[in-house]
Amino acid sequence: MSIDPPPAAPDPSGTLIVVDVQRGFINDFTAHIPARIGRLIDAAGYDHVYFTRFVNPPGSPYQRFLAWDDLAGPPETDLVPELAPLATPATTFTKPGFTGLPDDLVERLRADDPERVTIVGIDTDMCVLKVAMDVFDLGFEPIVLIDCCASTAGLLAHLAGLAVLSRNIGPHQLHDAGLNDGRLAAPVRTGRAG
Repeated sequence: MSIDPPPAAPDPSGTLIVVDVQRGFINDFTAHIPARIGRLIDAAGYDHVYFTRFVNPPGSPYQRFLAWDDLAGPPETDLVPELAPLATPATTFTKPGFTGLPDDLVERLRADDPERVTIVGIDTDMCVLKVAMDVFDLGFEPIVLIDCCASTAGLLAHLAGLAVLSRNIGPHQLHDAGLNDGRLAAPVRTGRAG
């Protein structure tokens, strides 16, 4: 009787894109994500790490059609303090709306020509999904680390995003980085302030 070896951890070579891990997207459902991504970056040794930053400018479709005007500027649009020191102006790309990959990031990816692009961040069911599908359309292998993504709308939205990603980029492209401490959902906060 032979025992199959455990599945290999995701290969960190290539490029990591950290999607919209900004102050305005941190809530009870996403508060655990910055620390996980920080641990991933510290441990993995990616060739390139890029950050996207969502901005909701005046007159955007969000403001016109959804009456949602959050993330129009700092401090909401700032990267979270845990990750901000890892980003530079040359590695941070601003995007309006659902735009997955802004043109300047597409140009950078084409110049880098990575074998694979790993994607993490917020919101799994929106911008992470769009970035992963854009990476797929560019012909790079997208890898979504499911335990390093979350949705501001909660676990069901996160799982819905993963279901759509599984169908569109393939279930074999969804990996677990092993940073979830055995939990599917966001960790329960044990202490309450005030």
